[in-house]
Amino acid sequence: MTRIVCAQLAPVVGDLRGNRVRSAAAVRDAAALGAHVIVLPELVTSGYVFASAAEAASVAITPADPVFGAWADAAGGAVVVGGFCERGPDGRLYNSAAVVDRGAVAAVYRKTHLWDTEQRVFAAGDRPVPVVRTAAGPIGVPICYDLEFPEVVRALALGGARLLAAPVNWPLVDRPAGERPPEAVIAMAAARVNRVFVACCDRTGDERGVAWTGGTVIVGADGWPLATPGPSGFAVADVDLADAADKTASPRNDLLGDRRPELY
Repeated sequence: MTRIVCAQLAPVVGDLRGNRVRSAAAVRDAAALGAHVIVLPELVTSGYVFASAAEAASVAITPADPVFGAWADAAGGAVVVGGFCERGPDGRLYNSAAVVDRGAVAAVYRKTHLWDTEQRVFAAGDRPVPVVRTAAGPIGVPICYDLEFPEVVRALALGGARLLAAPVNWPLVDRPAGERPPEAVIAMAAARVNRVFVACCDRTGDERGVAWTGGTVIVGADGWPLATPGPSGFAVADVDLADAADKTASPRNDLLGDRRPELY
């Protein structure tokens, strides 16, 4: 079994040093829960609501930053997926996610679908969401709005991903009483129609007038939620990732084998 832990927390915009401490502590606490895979929120090292591109640049880091070594040290052998504000070698800023595995940064993905005012700060990535072969198994690493594009999730399923570990920041939106956040519903649908596990790690708090949903959820390959955060902010689920290798929808149907791409 693989234990997935999403560590929902509240980074502080512009507080690079403090966010390093907070995120490493969250990784350490998740590892103490027996995690094999730890997911942190989007832009956890920097905060989200930047006053300007210059402010974002002041807290932008590269994959060589010590924060990722701190995550590795705290992880106790677990895989860590978390978001960061990246300064690329081209000088542009990217909304990125790092995969820390076996003590080092194994992959970096730059968000390709930018939400709303992110477009004022970040350049869009120009490479597909990767499937990273980690010690815990093959993991796809979309970031937030990427999940709203069915093509992204289907490509990850076709690429062999068994778990999608998604750092997210979900702004709070109106919804009918008793309903789940719409982004969680999307994650459930993505999991069900592709038979993959999906772990979305959201953030909490209120940042410069933006209230966050705190909608962290771990979804089973059948599309039903397995875990949401308790009072500690951790969502914990034990899963058999091998279940996501079986794409059977009925005795006569296979979710990937039944595709008719020549008609789409």
